[in-house]
Amino acid sequence: MRFRTIVALVASALLVAFVVVNWRVFAAPASVNLLFGTIEAPSGVLMLALFALGVVVLASYVGIWQTTLLMEFRRQAKELQAQRTLATSAEASRFTELGLLIREEMAKSNQRVDTALEGLRGELRATENSIAATLGEMDDRYRRAADPRVG
Repeated sequence: MRFRTIVALVASALLVAFVVVNWRVFAAPASVNLLFGTIEAPSGVLMLALFALGVVVLASYVGIWQTTLLMEFRRQAKELQAQRTLATSAEASRFTELGLLIREEMAKSNQRVDTALEGLRGELRATENSIAATLGEMDDRYRRAADPRVG
């Protein structure tokens, strides 16, 4: 139990005990002025009835107030959930876009690597052909120098 509930129960129990112990005083008849007339009634019972009416009105007000607060809390919770869903959706969309961007960049990178490799292969073939031509020329010179009849 909450501390407030315990305090309310103890206060109510003390009030009931006070009324029970002093019932003769509460039940004693007295002349009560109601501004528009006078009646003969027990003033203690009349005060207890007014107090009970006040408690009922206050309890009704607190109940209505609490119901209003709960309804507002539920409305805000629904709005918060909708915003959370929207944010999650937007985040998922951003992740999807990021994935697409990464795939595109990887494809471009692969294309650049393929282009560079083709260029390197072409240069390698040209260098190979140049080396082969130079070696062929050097072989011809060597043969001419070694065999004076060829030439």
